[in-house]
Amino acid sequence: MTTMTESTEAQVKFPAEGIELEGELYVPARAHGVILFAHGSGSSRHSRRNQFVARTLRWRGLGTFLFDLLTQDEETQEQFTGHLRFDIDMLAARLLAAADFVHRQMPHRHLGFFGASTGGGAAIVAATNAPMTISSVVSRGGRPDLAGDALERITVPTLLIVGSADKEVLELNRQALEKLTCEKELKIIPNATHLFEEPGALDNVAEAAAMWFTRHMRDE
Repeated sequence: MTTMTESTEAQVKFPAEGIELEGELYVPARAHGVILFAHGSGSSRHSRRNQFVARTLRWRGLGTFLFDLLTQDEETQEQFTGHLRFDIDMLAARLLAAADFVHRQMPHRHLGFFGASTGGGAAIVAATNAPMTISSVVSRGGRPDLAGDALERITVPTLLIVGSADKEVLELNRQALEKLTCEKELKIIPNATHLFEEPGALDNVAEAAAMWFTRHMRDE
């Protein structure tokens, strides 16, 4: 167990529903919170975009935990079958296993969820069912519509970030926003497409996420 004055930088493994997953835990000294990343389908803890956002959050004094939602064997099978990428309940359960692992190691730090693509839906489901307190959720180019009835049950402040040029996903997020009854916001990044590859787009995502997380952890 670490204290608030200790920093942590470690490659870790943790149990999740009978399997073992790998992750990267980076927590600056005196960080009040740790943000757990749920990546999208076909991605991993090495996602360039999530790593970029994570660096911004750490610069803002937040800890980050990037981990693989699937084992290497599952990733290999997924390339051919695609049977796991939309299994939101399974992805949410593994995100909760990661949250339990961090919470046990650092019980005095707040937790937040950052989900991308299908990970956005998993983050909402996980936050709704979490046994520990989750301070806030951010979804980047996410699929909150895949969260089902969790959209109407979640009480955790939720920020949806979508590119203005990502038309289909933007409409799905607008529809999901109407169903949310918690504190909520839809942040539209001008001229950005689904992967936020345009100049400055990912910077805007990272800044918006950092402000949302720090604001709600400060409120707690």
